[in-house]
Amino acid sequence: MFVFNLSSAFIAFFAVVGPPKVLLSFARLAGTRSARELRRLAAWSTVISAVIGLVLAYTADPVTELFHISDQSLQLAGGTIFFVYALALVLGIHLGAGADESDEHLANPMVDGIRELLLPYIVSPLAVTAVLVASLLKDDWGWRTTVAGAYISVVVINYFCVAALAPLMRRTHRTSLEVLSRLLGLLLAAVGVELFLKGLVGLGLHLPDAH
Repeated sequence: MFVFNLSSAFIAFFAVVGPPKVLLSFARLAGTRSARELRRLAAWSTVISAVIGLVLAYTADPVTELFHISDQSLQLAGGTIFFVYALALVLGIHLGAGADESDEHLANPMVDGIRELLLPYIVSPLAVTAVLVASLLKDDWGWRTTVAGAYISVVVINYFCVAALAPLMRRTHRTSLEVLSRLLGLLLAAVGVELFLKGLVGLGLHLPDAH
């Protein structure tokens, strides 16, 4: 019996869109923005990300029904995506790192920053997958509220981390963040394997209980 509970959801969200990953994204933007601008950008992107996560948590069923996706298929796909991303984290490869530095910048620094944070943070494909998979594991509104709460907790932690470290962003060495990202990659790989196995069990494959 594979259990995906509140702590597992929090760990998954923390790994795919938590401070280690988000701080790396904000560190790229810190070179051209003041600490105040960085805090404002963090606040707006966090609010947008939280709203998207909240909506997805409560609309997971209609979304999967619209595309005719079974829970087991989503679990298998989600587990595979998590494992591949975790492997990339452990190897130091940053998937979906955002806009290329050679891309044309928009006139409004706030809008330009939100554009650069769109895929790595605001609507991260990994975060979207994590919210959908977690929400569909139990068919009750209380569980979906738990998932939404776990996701919002992570993005709020992101904001406070960026707000606290904004003055140091330009001087912060990325090595420490890279090390933490690789450690979280190991945890995310385990969550991915659990989700994949849960999908197999849902399809009727018998597996011995883990202790």
